[in-house]
Amino acid sequence: MTSSIPATAGLPLDLEAVFEREGAIFMASRRDPTGCRVGLYGVPYDGTTSFRPGTRFGPAAIREVSSGLESYCPQLDRDLEDLAFADLGAVAIPFGNPEPVVAAVERATEAVLGLGLAPLMLGGEHSISSGAVAAVARRHPDLVLVQLDAHADLRQDWLGSRHSHACAMRRCLEVLPSGCLRQIAIRSGTRAEFEELRSGDRLVPIGRMAEALRELRGRPVYLTVDLDWFDPAVMPGTGTPEPGGFLWGDFATLVEELRQHRLVAADVVELAPQLDPTGISSVLAAKVVRSLLMLLGGSPEAQ
Repeated sequence: MTSSIPATAGLPLDLEAVFEREGAIFMASRRDPTGCRVGLYGVPYDGTTSFRPGTRFGPAAIREVSSGLESYCPQLDRDLEDLAFADLGAVAIPFGNPEPVVAAVERATEAVLGLGLAPLMLGGEHSISSGAVAAVARRHPDLVLVQLDAHADLRQDWLGSRHSHACAMRRCLEVLPSGCLRQIAIRSGTRAEFEELRSGDRLVPIGRMAEALRELRGRPVYLTVDLDWFDPAVMPGTGTPEPGGFLWGDFATLVEELRQHRLVAADVVELAPQLDPTGISSVLAAKVVRSLLMLLGGSPEAQ
């Protein structure tokens, strides 16, 4: 089905021009965005992967396993069956270099925002996040970016690319007018990256996560979830696993704090499902997505 998008500069006028609409969809979602509050979309790209490839298969895997979860979340006391959200499909991206992919993600996120939907993007590798952050930050100049990740991702370039997934937060900072980035319990990076992290209030220890975010209540928040933030024991299906990570209970603590925040957009990236033949990594990723859909969807009374 084709749905009109409000005209903005350079924006295509139908969803089929922006998204590939075939394939599996997330459980309880719709294809038609009319009357919806959240727009889910995938970006199957891993062109700058520096260790183990396969994140291009992540969005499809999350959708395919989602029906194995209950639609009801006990923590949030909500049910996806009661939430109006659309699965818009996969962003139509070119092959090759990351720059045109990031530009396509930015246009697609503008399209989602133009429909009046809160964007929830499924990756793919982390390089795609800067395109979505750029689009959301134009609507919310005081946007706060919260990063769950094993890695700092603050390199200026990596392996000859400024848009490598190892540079994801550096590129996001360039399009984030507020400059407000909170990096939750980063545990891997270069000496220079950690010197930068420790020089300000950007790096948040896991034990101070709720406290550090509490002071940002009321401001719009974009949450980017690199799934390698979780420990490889529960998330082996990612391209750059890093021991010493976190469990579902740690994510649930963040979810509890985010209930008090204005979450306006999010992404979930770096699932490489073929690296985990058990499928457990994909299930965990789908459960993260379920929680974020409910947070982005607002209170049941607002439906």
